[in-house]
Amino acid sequence: MKIEVLEKDDINLRVIVRDANVPLMNALRRISLAEVPAMAIEEVVMIENSSILQDEMIAHRLGLVPLKTDLDNYNVPEDCECQSEFGCSQCRVTLTLNAESPEATRSVYSGELVSENPDIMPVSDKIPIVKLGKGQKLKLEAYARLGKGKVHAKWQPVCVCVYKYYPKIEVPSEKCEDCQKCVDICPKKVFAMKGEKVEVRDLLACNLCMDCVEICPKKDQGVKVEWEKNDFIMTVESTGALPPERVLQEATKMLDKQLNEFEEQLKVEVP
Repeated sequence: MKIEVLEKDDINLRVIVRDANVPLMNALRRISLAEVPAMAIEEVVMIENSSILQDEMIAHRLGLVPLKTDLDNYNVPEDCECQSEFGCSQCRVTLTLNAESPEATRSVYSGELVSENPDIMPVSDKIPIVKLGKGQKLKLEAYARLGKGKVHAKWQPVCVCVYKYYPKIEVPSEKCEDCQKCVDICPKKVFAMKGEKVEVRDLLACNLCMDCVEICPKKDQGVKVEWEKNDFIMTVESTGALPPERVLQEATKMLDKQLNEFEEQLKVEVP
């Protein structure tokens, strides 16, 4: 299997995966969404809340705030040695919030959360939590733990994880009077006119919708759209909890572990 990076930054990753198959790609996609752990607020202790929102609504909003995650120094609660429902320093992080509005209405943002570990903080300090009116106050303690997306979406480390076949397009080599139709109908602007002929401008943008093939009057000698059966384009967009490449690395490790466990369970002792 060969991997070619097309685009990469702190949030987004787009790669070409060659010599793979659909079961492998789908397994990586599903594990990235459901199995790779991320940090999120699980419990909230309200000390004072005089805002208009109920305690449960604020706790729900806090749970959906993406937190930067450190997989190397924290354990998933079920794998932690403490085995405590309250957690310990190896599986739990405490965040506090103490906000008030003495004079005028103001918004409370995620940047006001104070963590005992500066590495475990909201990925953005501009996520609104609640509005406080004059004289209102919000004081609380929140406890974040590692969890998995299959339990709750707040623990998903990615907001987008998709793949598609690598497209293969052939355009007519001769002049065609109706080529402009293919250019106009394509929703992804894959084609462009060069003189009196159509050409492929952005091959990787093609989503294989086949609109250009259906509108082309030359069915046999017109535009042909196919795909490479063993080549894929995979797109991962992280919530900011983990770098997108780390998500795929962890997904690969988990898939390997699951396959080894499956292989062990298949072994039957022969007397």
